[in-house]
Amino acid sequence: MSPKYVVVEVIGSLIGTVVIVAALLIGYFVIDLWWALWAAIAVVVFAVVSISLEPRRVRSIRYRLRDDDLLFRRGIMFQRQVAVPYGRMQLVDITRGPVARALGLAELKFVTAAAATAVTVPGLPVEEADRLRDELVALAESRRAGL
Repeated sequence: MSPKYVVVEVIGSLIGTVVIVAALLIGYFVIDLWWALWAAIAVVVFAVVSISLEPRRVRSIRYRLRDDDLLFRRGIMFQRQVAVPYGRMQLVDITRGPVARALGLAELKFVTAAAATAVTVPGLPVEEADRLRDELVALAESRRAGL
C-alpha cells in the first residue's frame, strides 16, 4: 500500500463529516431541531477519533500472491482474511476516484462467482495496479485452462 492512501481516506472522511454536520446545523438553525446541534457535535467527535485511527487502519491492509491464490488481509479490531484462488477469478478491475487519481493511486478489485469473496485492494500506485492486474489475469487464465 502506498502511504498516500492515508490522505485519500482522510479526505473522504472529512468530506463526509462536513456534509453531515452541515445538514445537522441547517436542521438546528433553520428548522429549529434542538437535538441537531448535539448530533453535529457527536459526529465531529466520532470523525476526529476515526481520522486519528486512519493511518493504523491503512497499515493493516496487506496482500500476498501465493502459488495458488491471492491472500488479502485487512482490519484492526475486526480482521478479514480472504484467499482468492486464481482459477476462480472472473474479473480484475482497476478503479480510480478523483482524490486517488490526483495522488497517482488506484484500487484493484477481484470478482469471483461468490459475491462474498469480492476483494478490493486499495492504495496501489497506478503502475503497480496495472502490473498486478495483468499478472493476475494471466494466472487466472492459465489456472482455468488447467481445470
